[in-house]
Amino acid sequence: MLERSRRKKHTEITFVIPAGQACGQVSVVGDFNDWQPGAHPFTEREDGTRSVTVTLPREQRYGFRYLAHGDYWFNEGQADDQDGHNSVVHT
Repeated sequence: MLERSRRKKHTEITFVIPAGQACGQVSVVGDFNDWQPGAHPFTEREDGTRSVTVTLPREQRYGFRYLAHGDYWFNEGQADDQDGHNSVVHT
C-alpha cells in the first residue's frame, strides 16, 4: 500500500507492507535511491504493518520494488502503474 502526503515542492511516499506478510527484513529500492539495497529499510509499526517513508520531488515518476531477505524481490500490488518487472509511483 502507498500513502501520500503532498507538500508544495515534494511528496512524502510511505510504502506499507501489510501485517502478517512473512518476508523477513525488507527494503524499498528504486530509481530514487539508485536501486541501493538497504538504503530504505522498513520498520514495524504498532499495528503490525511495516513501513518506510521517502521524500521525493513532486510530479515525477519512479520505478521501485521491494527486496526481502534471501534476495526475494516483489512488487507493490497497489502501485500507480507497472513498468516491466517494476512497480511505479507518481508523485
